Amino acid sequence: MAEILAALRSLMSSHDPPLHALVVPSEDYHQSEYVSARDKRREFVSGFTGSAGLALITMNEALLWTDGRYFLQATQELTGEWKLMRMLEDPAVDVWMANNLPNDAAIGVDPWCVSIDTAQRWERAFAKKQQKLVQTSTNLVDKVWKNRPPAETYPVTVQQIEFAGSSVVEKLKELREKLTNEKARGIIITTLDEVAWLYNIRGTDVPYCPVVHAFAIVTTNAAFLYVDKRKVSSEVISFLKESGVEVRDYDAVSSDVVLLQSNQLNPPADVQGSDLIWADPNSCSYALYSKLNSDKVLLQQSPLALAKAIKNPVELDGLKKAHIRDGAAIVQYIVWLDKQMQEIYGASGYFLEGEATKEKKHSGTVKLTEVTVSDKLESFRASKEHFRGLSFPTISSVGPNAAIMHYSPQSETCAEMDPNSIYLCDSGAQYQDGTTDITRTFHFGKPSAHEKACYTAVSAFLSYILLDHGVRPLFNYIFEALTPQKAHMQMSNLSMAFHDQTPEVLKGHIALGNAVFPNGTCGHTLDILARLPLWKYGLDYRHGTGHGVGSYLNVHEGPQSISFKPRNVPIHASMTATDEPGYYEDGNFGIRLENVLVVTDANTKFNFGDKGYMSFEHITWAPYQIKMINLKSLTPEEIDWLNAYHSRCRDILAPYLDETELAWLKKATEPASA
Repeated sequence: MAEILAALRSLMSSHDPPLHALVVPSEDYHQSEYVSARDKRREFVSGFTGSAGLALITMNEALLWTDGRYFLQATQELTGEWKLMRMLEDPAVDVWMANNLPNDAAIGVDPWCVSIDTAQRWERAFAKKQQKLVQTSTNLVDKVWKNRPPAETYPVTVQQIEFAGSSVVEKLKELREKLTNEKARGIIITTLDEVAWLYNIRGTDVPYCPVVHAFAIVTTNAAFLYVDKRKVSSEVISFLKESGVEVRDYDAVSSDVVLLQSNQLNPPADVQGSDLIWADPNSCSYALYSKLNSDKVLLQQSPLALAKAIKNPVELDGLKKAHIRDGAAIVQYIVWLDKQMQEIYGASGYFLEGEATKEKKHSGTVKLTEVTVSDKLESFRASKEHFRGLSFPTISSVGPNAAIMHYSPQSETCAEMDPNSIYLCDSGAQYQDGTTDITRTFHFGKPSAHEKACYTAVSAFLSYILLDHGVRPLFNYIFEALTPQKAHMQMSNLSMAFHDQTPEVLKGHIALGNAVFPNGTCGHTLDILARLPLWKYGLDYRHGTGHGVGSYLNVHEGPQSISFKPRNVPIHASMTATDEPGYYEDGNFGIRLENVLVVTDANTKFNFGDKGYMSFEHITWAPYQIKMINLKSLTPEEIDWLNAYHSRCRDILAPYLDETELAWLKKATEPASA
């Protein structure tokens, strides 16, 4: 890291003008959350592998900002040259730069890797001290990255209408209607999943995300796809041409944006009083925006974001079918893992409580690790119809590793499976008819009373989201200790709350779970409701509550979000959202339970204000481990829910399991009682 920083500082000094600081974002040219190997510039300079973060390099400091999901991971991965800056706790990066860099400082950034909104926010902050944001003509990190991975040429594929549910022609027609309504004659589309969704194409340019590195420009009478033409077969070109889309070189987007501004892009748009160019300020790069006349730009969320998020009937049907097949794979995996843990480690297993033998039953090379069991899970999924790969790196984590929210096990350093420790598995798959995301937490030995209390609280909160209680809004429950001393004190208090005051705590979450919310409600409002019971005990969590899931697209999909961060995006029927309650103790264990939900219309007795009301439908199917639940702390209603949910698991998954697997599932879903 020291050599990389020294090389960058040398380039900063020789830059014209000389740079006082260099910003290295996580994003690529499309502002993607997940990026290809050659675009992991922030990881290259800092060594931090999390998906979210920003690096700032000055002449004598190196700082990395990231959010609460990655605090623990960052402290483990950053070397001594780097200082961790905790988002929402430490000053924001623009505030830090404005306050700590000298007057007239020049701060460099690759304008392709920063959005319009971010760049403009920084410029406003810098103006107070006459500091300036400098758009570098080349990416300085690329100059020092000697072994940067080459650009790959993975083929573009067509997402057939039987999976897409709507043709490209239909989507373009709806998009052009929105352009007309906003008096815009063209739109620049830079987000990869929006380009893929609009043109019904998919690819493998970004691991785990079936997207293509491409831009799109759509005008009132033309549509263009900017992509490396080596990736596009004659069949795909024909499909796009028949849909009214012209394929152009990826790099041509820069010059074509200039032509678009002057209406010289052939064929010229039919203006008819519409002279604006639409660009999403949160996803369009500052580089492209800088080529436009700012007075003629409509800075507004892309209309495709909402259109993509509201699933059509074909997409919803595909998502539900994909989750059923995925649920079968999860059950097959648990059955296999249960048997292996007993045979290799002498574990009491999924159903029984008991200490495992101290020594493995079989000596020699027989061993299960976080990675080998994760690979086995992938093999079960790979056997299912329409499987195309994983939707994100599986978080297969044992004991203390489960406390790292986005832990990524590596073959060389991962932990061995431990029958006396909690095992958390957060995973998902890409099927051509839908994307999945599910988390389950297990113990194959004897869980402690405290572990049961934590799991029970999480599962009890979850139960009222999912099934027979009207509307079941999203929430998450996470507590993170700040210091060992404070952790011990807070954990003692929390444990007392779970054991002595569980009904009161759960009643608050039951009230939240039974809430029916009107059309127009934003995720930020639901997030606040989820936090109120936690605030009563002085607890909180550092991340949002839920995210959308794509239809054979990104596992994290917007614009909807259930989060403490304000986002003025109402929840709509036919959107998807995850629910991810969790509990984490640094250095000990982590518990998380996750399901995918679909927003549906609620059948309420009244309809005040003719607004209409909404609820959630559960589409994830996998059992919860009964022995991890303190059944005595559950109310009769909660136990009824658990039994009803497990009954549905049996009915839905039975056709996909063999005799042994079905027998195991029947046992795992036997009616429970306090």
